[in-house]
Order: sequence, then C-alpha cells, then structure tokens
Amino acid sequence: MAEPLYDSHVRLEKLGSLHRRAHLPLGAVADMGVHGAIVGHYKLSPEHELPLPVDFIVAAAGG
Repeated sequence: MAEPLYDSHVRLEKLGSLHRRAHLPLGAVADMGVHGAIVGHYKLSPEHELPLPVDFIVAAAGG
C-alpha cells in the first residue's frame, strides 16, 4: 500500500463544555462551539456563541 500523501497535525484544546480551539498547521487557530438554532433546540447556554465545527467543514468545501 502507498504511503499517505498528507497527514494532518491538528491539536484540539477544550476551553469549556461547549468551546474548543483548534491549533492548525502554520500557526492558525480556530475557535468552535455552538450557535443559532442548535442552542435553542438543545436548550444550551454557551458562554458566547461560536461557529459549529460543521461550519468550518462547509466553508472548506467551498460554501
């Protein structure tokens, strides 16, 4: 089997029950959490609303 072309090296940091920070290659940082309809549907109380992880996936795929 061929060697993988790319290995992702991302570190996740838990900053609260609903807040995560991703440390990406080249020094980029992305904060993730919950917002909008998800907060209401699950009756959550985030300290502050942040993009969902899926928001970053959609953005990376081109919108």
